[in-house]
Amino acid sequence: MLKDNKAAIDLLKTAKGQLDAVIRMTEDDRYCVDIATQISAVSAILKKANLSILKNHLETCVVESFVDGTQDEKISEIIQIIGKYT
Repeated sequence: MLKDNKAAIDLLKTAKGQLDAVIRMTEDDRYCVDIATQISAVSAILKKANLSILKNHLETCVVESFVDGTQDEKISEIIQIIGKYT
C-alpha cells in the first residue's frame, strides 16, 4: 500500500501528458530527433515514478514483511525488479 503516492501520481500524470504530446508530434510528422528527445524525457519521468513507488514499497511493505514473517517473498520481489533494471 502506498503511504504517500502523490509524488508518484504527479510524475505519472506528467508522463501521460508528455506521451500524448509525443503521439501528436508523431501524427504531425514532426522532426524525428525532436520526437526521440521527447520519448527520452517520458522514459526518464517514468523511471523516476517507478523509483518513488519502489522506495515507498521498501519503506512500507518490505518493512512490514519482517514483522509478519513474509520477508523472503518481499525480498524475492525486489530482486526480480532489480533484475529488470540490469
